[in-house]
Amino acid sequence: MRVGEQLKGAFEAMAPDLPEPAVTLVVPGLNEAESLPLLAAQVKEALGETPYELIFIDDGSTDDSWEVITQLHEADPVVRGVRLRTNFGKAMALSAGFERARADIVIMMDADLQDDPADLPQMIEKIESGLDVVVGWKVERHDPLNRRILSAIFNGTVSLTTGVRLHDMNCGFKAYRSEVLRTIPIYGDLFRYIPVLASWQGFTVGEMPVHHRARQFGSSRYGLERILRGFFDLLSVSFLTRYSRKPMHLFGLLGLLLTMVGLGISTYLTVLWLQGEAIGTRPLLLLGVLLILVGAQSFSIGLLGEFMTFQYHRKQEPDRLPIREVIGDP
Repeated sequence: MRVGEQLKGAFEAMAPDLPEPAVTLVVPGLNEAESLPLLAAQVKEALGETPYELIFIDDGSTDDSWEVITQLHEADPVVRGVRLRTNFGKAMALSAGFERARADIVIMMDADLQDDPADLPQMIEKIESGLDVVVGWKVERHDPLNRRILSAIFNGTVSLTTGVRLHDMNCGFKAYRSEVLRTIPIYGDLFRYIPVLASWQGFTVGEMPVHHRARQFGSSRYGLERILRGFFDLLSVSFLTRYSRKPMHLFGLLGLLLTMVGLGISTYLTVLWLQGEAIGTRPLLLLGVLLILVGAQSFSIGLLGEFMTFQYHRKQEPDRLPIREVIGDP
């Protein structure tokens, strides 16, 4: 019996014209065919009368995920699907779903049933109460010890580096106002840092405890490589949030420090030369010259960065400015 036929009795009959969704759920997945019907049914039960749409993203699965998504859509039109040509990664999958989200509240969650749809109403309530971003906090995790240790180190480092104090930045269960997702570009693996980038843009970010369940099907793809990629992305986010609007503060300071050290070395060698000591073959001379050149180059990069930043803000359209609301305009 097809999955669609099995679920028809579970889902209520839908009117020909679906109501405008108040909530969009974006669920990327890779080879999660067994989990999808259960997740769709649990979301239906959790949201009750709330109009919603559920967008499953098939990120290049090699199992029957797409066939299952198709059958779920036939059983209930609120279920939609997007199929990527191959496995492009979670960032691309999320982007594909976010672009098609129609609701003002967009929630991302994993397809492996470890996120509990029963937390959805409270997460929606948090957004409606005024938050722009709500991050899930898996207080009691059902993960192996090594994964919990790596996650704790990662979250502590992110909080210390970015100043955004969240217990579980890496949690895949998050809710956003649609404005946040329209404002922040998502590429690479930066999707896990959307709360940091949102905070930098002036959006309000909060968190809430969520239930974390043990995986029922398949196996986790979380490993050391993912942690390493996360730390590399952290460097990118730190630069973007601190210096993208003022590149001279980074490159100028670096150039000034390098130039001062180089000049100090050169001054010291000049004094020795004036005292009659040969300095032409000393490696310290090459180091001093190199530091001066690199310092000047870094300073030049800072000036170019400032010029490009100035040009961008001068040409920036008014509707792209970080304005929440306006009163008194004609």
